[in-house]
Amino acid sequence: MPKTKEQKKEIIKDLKEKITKQKSIVLVDFTGLSSKPLFHLREELKDSNCLFQVIKKTLLFKVLEEGGNKLPFIENIKKVKGQLALIFGFQDEILPAKIAYQNSLKNEKLRILGGVFENNFLTIEKVVELAQLPTKEELFGKLAGSLQNTISSFVNLLKFNLKGLIYTLNSIKK
Repeated sequence: MPKTKEQKKEIIKDLKEKITKQKSIVLVDFTGLSSKPLFHLREELKDSNCLFQVIKKTLLFKVLEEGGNKLPFIENIKKVKGQLALIFGFQDEILPAKIAYQNSLKNEKLRILGGVFENNFLTIEKVVELAQLPTKEELFGKLAGSLQNTISSFVNLLKFNLKGLIYTLNSIKK
Protein backbone atom coordinates (compact mmCIF):
# COMPACT_ATOMS: atom_id res chain seq x y z
CA MET A 1 0.00 0.00 0.00
CA PRO A 2 1.49 3.38 -0.99
CA LYS A 3 2.49 5.78 1.75
CA THR A 4 0.70 9.07 2.20
CA LYS A 5 2.46 12.39 1.85
CA GLU A 6 2.46 12.83 5.64
CA GLN A 7 4.02 9.41 6.17
CA LYS A 8 6.74 10.25 3.64
CA LYS A 9 7.42 13.58 5.38
CA GLU A 10 7.75 11.72 8.69
CA ILE A 11 10.16 9.20 7.12
CA ILE A 12 12.26 12.05 5.68
CA LYS A 13 12.33 13.84 9.04
CA ASP A 14 13.35 10.62 10.83
CA LEU A 15 16.04 9.89 8.24
CA LYS A 16 17.48 13.41 8.55
CA GLU A 17 17.66 12.97 12.31
CA LYS A 18 19.46 9.62 11.99
CA ILE A 19 21.91 11.03 9.46
CA THR A 20 22.85 13.86 11.83
CA LYS A 21 23.34 11.45 14.79
CA GLN A 22 25.34 8.80 12.93
CA LYS A 23 29.08 8.30 13.06
CA SER A 24 29.11 6.26 9.86
CA ILE A 25 26.73 4.85 7.26
CA VAL A 26 27.14 1.81 5.04
CA LEU A 27 24.92 1.49 1.97
CA VAL A 28 23.99 -2.07 1.03
CA ASP A 29 21.94 -3.79 -1.64
CA PHE A 30 20.13 -6.81 -0.26
CA THR A 31 18.14 -7.89 -3.32
CA GLY A 32 17.40 -11.61 -3.19
CA LEU A 33 18.54 -12.02 0.41
CA SER A 34 16.25 -14.43 2.22
CA SER A 35 14.62 -13.52 5.52
CA LYS A 36 16.78 -15.71 7.79
CA PRO A 37 20.17 -14.08 6.97
CA LEU A 38 18.49 -10.66 6.95
CA PHE A 39 17.02 -11.29 10.41
CA HIS A 40 20.44 -12.47 11.64
CA LEU A 41 22.06 -9.31 10.21
CA ARG A 42 19.48 -7.04 11.88
CA GLU A 43 19.96 -8.78 15.24
CA GLU A 44 23.74 -8.55 15.01
CA LEU A 45 23.51 -4.85 14.17
CA LYS A 46 21.02 -4.19 16.95
CA ASP A 47 23.32 -5.88 19.50
CA SER A 48 26.13 -3.57 18.32
CA ASN A 49 24.00 -0.39 18.63
CA CYS A 50 23.72 -0.08 14.86
CA LEU A 51 20.57 0.23 12.79
CA PHE A 52 19.54 -1.43 9.53
CA GLN A 53 16.96 0.68 7.72
CA VAL A 54 15.42 -0.10 4.36
CA ILE A 55 14.81 3.12 2.45
CA LYS A 56 13.31 4.06 -0.87
CA LYS A 57 15.90 5.65 -3.13
CA THR A 58 13.65 8.58 -3.98
CA LEU A 59 13.22 9.47 -0.30
CA LEU A 60 16.98 9.18 0.26
CA PHE A 61 17.64 11.49 -2.70
CA LYS A 62 15.18 13.98 -1.28
CA VAL A 63 16.95 13.97 2.11
CA LEU A 64 20.39 14.35 0.52
CA GLU A 65 19.28 17.12 -1.82
CA GLU A 66 17.43 19.04 0.92
CA GLY A 67 20.52 18.87 3.08
CA GLY A 68 22.56 20.37 0.26
CA ASN A 69 24.57 17.17 0.00
CA LYS A 70 25.55 16.79 -3.64
CA LEU A 71 27.52 13.71 -2.77
CA PRO A 72 29.11 11.65 -5.54
CA PHE A 73 27.45 8.44 -4.39
CA ILE A 74 24.01 9.72 -5.43
CA GLU A 75 24.90 8.62 -8.97
CA ASN A 76 25.99 5.20 -7.64
CA ILE A 77 22.69 4.80 -5.79
CA LYS A 78 20.71 5.66 -8.91
CA LYS A 79 22.36 2.71 -10.68
CA VAL A 80 21.16 0.24 -8.05
CA LYS A 81 18.28 -1.82 -9.40
CA GLY A 82 17.50 -3.69 -6.21
CA GLN A 83 16.57 -2.89 -2.65
CA LEU A 84 18.61 -0.32 -0.77
CA ALA A 85 19.32 -0.24 2.95
CA LEU A 86 21.37 2.02 5.16
CA ILE A 87 23.33 0.70 8.12
CA PHE A 88 23.85 3.43 10.69
CA GLY A 89 26.62 3.30 13.28
CA PHE A 90 25.80 5.45 16.29
CA GLN A 91 28.67 4.58 18.66
CA ASP A 92 31.46 2.88 16.75
CA GLU A 93 32.46 4.19 13.32
CA ILE A 94 33.94 0.94 12.03
CA LEU A 95 31.44 -1.60 13.37
CA PRO A 96 28.73 -1.15 10.67
CA ALA A 97 31.29 -1.69 7.91
CA LYS A 98 32.80 -4.67 9.74
CA ILE A 99 29.40 -6.38 10.27
CA ALA A 100 28.22 -5.67 6.72
CA TYR A 101 31.48 -6.98 5.28
CA GLN A 102 31.46 -10.18 7.37
CA ASN A 103 27.85 -10.86 6.38
CA SER A 104 28.56 -10.13 2.70
CA LEU A 105 31.29 -12.80 2.81
CA LYS A 106 28.75 -15.32 4.14
CA ASN A 107 26.05 -14.36 1.65
CA GLU A 108 26.88 -12.94 -1.80
CA LYS A 109 23.39 -11.45 -2.14
CA LEU A 110 24.31 -8.78 0.39
CA ARG A 111 26.40 -6.27 -1.53
CA ILE A 112 28.15 -3.23 -0.10
CA LEU A 113 27.63 -0.18 -2.30
CA GLY A 114 29.66 2.39 -0.41
CA GLY A 115 29.50 4.37 2.76
CA VAL A 116 29.81 7.66 4.55
CA PHE A 117 32.52 8.17 7.16
CA GLU A 118 33.19 11.56 8.75
CA ASN A 119 30.88 13.13 6.13
CA ASN A 120 33.01 11.79 3.28
CA PHE A 121 31.83 9.27 0.73
CA LEU A 122 33.68 5.96 0.74
CA THR A 123 33.87 3.64 -2.24
CA ILE A 124 33.24 -0.08 -1.87
CA GLU A 125 36.98 -0.71 -1.65
CA LYS A 126 37.41 1.86 1.13
CA VAL A 127 34.50 0.40 3.12
CA VAL A 128 36.06 -3.08 2.86
CA GLU A 129 39.43 -1.63 3.89
CA LEU A 130 37.78 0.06 6.86
CA ALA A 131 36.00 -3.19 7.77
CA GLN A 132 39.30 -5.04 7.93
CA LEU A 133 40.74 -2.64 10.52
CA PRO A 134 40.74 -3.81 14.13
CA THR A 135 38.02 -2.44 16.40
CA LYS A 136 38.69 0.05 19.18
CA GLU A 137 38.52 -2.72 21.77
CA GLU A 138 41.10 -4.79 19.88
CA LEU A 139 43.41 -1.80 19.59
CA PHE A 140 43.02 -0.97 23.29
CA GLY A 141 43.81 -4.61 24.11
CA LYS A 142 46.97 -4.51 22.00
CA LEU A 143 48.00 -1.22 23.60
CA ALA A 144 47.43 -2.61 27.10
CA GLY A 145 49.44 -5.71 26.21
CA SER A 146 52.29 -3.59 24.85
CA LEU A 147 52.30 -1.40 27.94
CA GLN A 148 52.23 -4.42 30.24
CA ASN A 149 55.08 -6.02 28.31
CA THR A 150 57.13 -2.81 28.52
CA ILE A 151 56.55 -2.49 32.26
CA SER A 152 57.41 -6.17 32.82
CA SER A 153 60.62 -5.76 30.83
CA PHE A 154 61.53 -2.68 32.87
CA VAL A 155 60.91 -4.51 36.17
CA ASN A 156 63.02 -7.48 34.99
CA LEU A 157 65.78 -5.11 33.96
CA LEU A 158 65.76 -3.51 37.41
CA LYS A 159 65.78 -6.95 39.06
CA PHE A 160 68.70 -8.02 36.89
CA ASN A 161 70.73 -4.93 37.81
CA LEU A 162 69.94 -5.42 41.50
CA LYS A 163 70.90 -9.12 41.32
CA GLY A 164 74.12 -8.17 39.53
CA LEU A 165 74.94 -5.70 42.28
CA ILE A 166 74.29 -8.33 44.96
CA TYR A 167 76.48 -10.91 43.17
CA THR A 168 79.26 -8.33 42.83
CA LEU A 169 79.03 -7.36 46.49
CA ASN A 170 79.05 -11.04 47.51
CA SER A 171 82.12 -11.77 45.41
CA ILE A 172 83.92 -8.75 46.91
CA LYS A 173 82.95 -9.92 50.40
CA LYS A 174 84.48 -13.37 49.87
